[in-house]
Amino acid sequence: SLTNDWEEPLASKHFSVEGQLEFRSILFTPRRAPFDLFEGKKKRNNIKLYVRRVFIMDDCEELIPEWLNFVKGIVDSEDLPLNLSREVLQQNKILKVIRKNLVKKCIEMFTEIAEDKDNFSKFYEAFGKNIKLGIHEDSQNRAKLSEFLRYNSTKSTDETTSLKDYVTRMPEKQKYIYYITGESRQAVESSPFLEVLKRKGYEVLFLVDPIDEYAVQQLKEFEGKELKSVSKEGLEFDDDEEEKEKFEAQKKELEPLCATVKEILGDKVEKVEVSNLISDSPCVIVTGQFGWSANMERIMRSQALRDSGGMSSYMASKRTL
Repeated sequence: SLTNDWEEPLASKHFSVEGQLEFRSILFTPRRAPFDLFEGKKKRNNIKLYVRRVFIMDDCEELIPEWLNFVKGIVDSEDLPLNLSREVLQQNKILKVIRKNLVKKCIEMFTEIAEDKDNFSKFYEAFGKNIKLGIHEDSQNRAKLSEFLRYNSTKSTDETTSLKDYVTRMPEKQKYIYYITGESRQAVESSPFLEVLKRKGYEVLFLVDPIDEYAVQQLKEFEGKELKSVSKEGLEFDDDEEEKEKFEAQKKELEPLCATVKEILGDKVEKVEVSNLISDSPCVIVTGQFGWSANMERIMRSQALRDSGGMSSYMASKRTL
């Protein structure tokens, strides 16, 4: 009767907070995502607000952040005034403390779900996008939320892997967490960017959800390891001196060819250079270190209401062959 759901919840959390302020709450994580989860015009959240057991409202936007809009439940506060208006709510410090506690308890609930592999795979399939949206929006809980991320990779094709497991499998020489973004898993698996990394035994994560592009822009590192896109320029490996010298010699030898190719292509590319990123493919186009990746450009170009000039022309990346 509280959530109008026909199924048992995946998890629930019942708690009370005492001290400077008092409130009791019960939160539920549903088994499946509603069909209108990211619908713009729908009710922003599913938390019902009571003050001293008197019902106040069921759409208090200040109570929980947007990325947690799938969590359902009740909050009963002892400290809020009964004659609440929306203006009062927006300025209310008590509500900010309640919100902080609710987010903390939701993350605890997700951690409990993560202990059961089957339950967590159901949860992640339904609400993985919300977790990624949380990483994009919630800077305070970004590190905790990144522990819930799951991806396929070059070494974990059948099952998804967490960033924590990725770090434990890293060879000693590896400094960064490597990832590749793309339209689909098939597209990234056959990408020429993976050639050298596979040969060196480095694992690469496959980020194929459009929201991954936004999340990874905010999530710069995990457990002190920086996240690096393999399709952007500036990717360097810890090669020994002999290999470095050999590469520099090749670079010098092929300088005239690079100049000729640049002349032919003109403004289509920013520069042409020799790279140690590929082993079998003749050439690849990498995007600049700053600005959008090629996949992000594709996502932005497919927006129905996109701005064809303006900002997008500044963010479009420089291409290097």
